Amino acid sequence: MRMSRRSLLAAGTAAAALTPLPAGAAERAAHSGSRLRTGFERLAGDGYALLDGARVGVVTNPTGVTRDVRHIVDVMHADSRVDLTAVFGPEHGFRGTAQAGGSEGRYDDPATGLPVYDTYLKSGQALADVFAASGVDTVVFDIQDVGARFYTYIWTLYDCMEAARLAGKRFVVLDRPNPVTGRSARGPVLHKEFATFVGRQPIAQAHGMTVAELARLFNGEFLAAPVELDTVLMSGWSRDRFYDAWGLPWVPPSPNMPTPDTALVYSGTCLFEGTNLSEGRGTTRPFELLGAEGVDGRWAAAAGELDLPGVHFREAYFAPTFSKFQGKTIGGVQIHVHDRAAFEPVRTGIALLVTAKRAWSGFAWRSDNWIDKLTGSTLVRTMIDAGAGTDEVVAAWQDELDAFSKVRKHYLSYK
Repeated sequence: MRMSRRSLLAAGTAAAALTPLPAGAAERAAHSGSRLRTGFERLAGDGYALLDGARVGVVTNPTGVTRDVRHIVDVMHADSRVDLTAVFGPEHGFRGTAQAGGSEGRYDDPATGLPVYDTYLKSGQALADVFAASGVDTVVFDIQDVGARFYTYIWTLYDCMEAARLAGKRFVVLDRPNPVTGRSARGPVLHKEFATFVGRQPIAQAHGMTVAELARLFNGEFLAAPVELDTVLMSGWSRDRFYDAWGLPWVPPSPNMPTPDTALVYSGTCLFEGTNLSEGRGTTRPFELLGAEGVDGRWAAAAGELDLPGVHFREAYFAPTFSKFQGKTIGGVQIHVHDRAAFEPVRTGIALLVTAKRAWSGFAWRSDNWIDKLTGSTLVRTMIDAGAGTDEVVAAWQDELDAFSKVRKHYLSYK
């Protein structure tokens, strides 16, 4: 018989493993040297009591690993205490074999024999039908996020929560760190008329939340009605520390997110997907290298003159092996973050757009105005086209960011 959340909360030690830490406890534990435990570690450490009696399906990708890099699907499949019956793969796939904009489709996993269902580009009733067909009654989510609104896994989370609600399934989120800290939200907030898979709901460009906190926000503010939701929080996590502080292995969440350094700049430099410049895909430093044919050292010099906090810009030349300018040597900049605590990725991304447009006559937005989908409105594009500087653009979204931050604080689970 499946234990309800109410039963678990009454179960003493089990509840202690699954409920939020007291105010300040996570921060004190982290700074006292206590090891961080992910949501999965706490779930497993409690003997999977939260999943007792449930037919379980897991939404995950290659990042759903233990500290010794075993995949949680393999671990749970081998454990008789869990009735794991299905896996749901997002963009790039469950085992991570697909590039951006792709998935692995429906197949049986060779390692476990479990059926793997494709969730990519499915939402609403279509995704609810997938959950219903799988026969599960509890859907578990465990994917490493990178902290940016346009990184699609948080919208996989949102779509799966909504689909679980429609299908009458319980939803469980296993928490992992925000790799770029959770100190604050930064950047423009999405306007609903610009909603796409790179931004379903009005949150900030750099949201400063964990996936469990986002799940609580989605459930409280945006779903048509709440889903039955449980979140298994981390212990020992504090909002002010970067990913490498925790001793966890980094598994690329997608092919062009190779290191935590990539995640650090991504919420700003991914905006170059909305331009005719390369965002560094096809190089060993995606989103840290930016450029195009005809760009020279004037761009790096112009960016450097802004004296942005925590970052230097180097004139760079590189030849992408795929994506924009494949096989061509192009010029641009490499971003070198020298003070992560001071670095402001969204402001830096805007500054690089402003200086690129001024330093290179060939600058252009993508013809489909993809930049508007990434930033969440026409504000950034139209202000830069009108000649606005970095500070003017950043100031223009401050009111909407302040409003989001007031909502956000009600869903934060860690200090």
